Amino acid sequence: MSIREALVVATICFGLFTLWSVQAVLDGFPDAEFSDASNVIGIGLELALGGFALLYLRMRDFDVGALYPRPGLGGALVGLALYAAIWVAWAAVMPLFAREDGAPEVVAFSYSGSSLALIVLFAMVNGAFEEIFLLGVMARGLRHHGLSVAVGLPLLVRILYHLYQGPAGVVSVLVFGLILTAYYLRSGRLWPVVFAHILADIVPFVLGEG
Repeated sequence: MSIREALVVATICFGLFTLWSVQAVLDGFPDAEFSDASNVIGIGLELALGGFALLYLRMRDFDVGALYPRPGLGGALVGLALYAAIWVAWAAVMPLFAREDGAPEVVAFSYSGSSLALIVLFAMVNGAFEEIFLLGVMARGLRHHGLSVAVGLPLLVRILYHLYQGPAGVVSVLVFGLILTAYYLRSGRLWPVVFAHILADIVPFVLGEG
């Protein structure tokens, strides 16, 4: 894969989300609100954009068959361990961004209009969408350009469309992305990183509801 092809995939999959994220920055980092309606829209949008990206990759003779995660209990357990490692890393880093009262300086997430069923469905689609195209396509496809490109370009894209989470949120995304990217480039296994991402989308909702 050329860098140009990787940028085309990034634009197809994440260009719109990056524009929305930049707009949130310009608006002063408003709280992020999730509802069943927004989750349905997100699911439909990611499925559509993913379809366009896969069509482009087929036209470029990319090995699309290697992009489909292969779910299994063993991989899920590895994903759980990855998510636990991410939590430990967050616990070490996020206090650096705490306010005077000790609370982390992050954008608030509201799930008041969301149901567990649609959160889980969104998490499954979103986790697969992001990791398939960031890691399965970009990180894997760019390996021959060197490790710095294979790690750096997908990580930059990941950060850009998460800018709406504010500076501390971006740092948490950086930690998250580094851990998943390191594991994927070492193992070549996509399902564990997808599962870890699914957990990262579901757990905040469950804790918030509790």
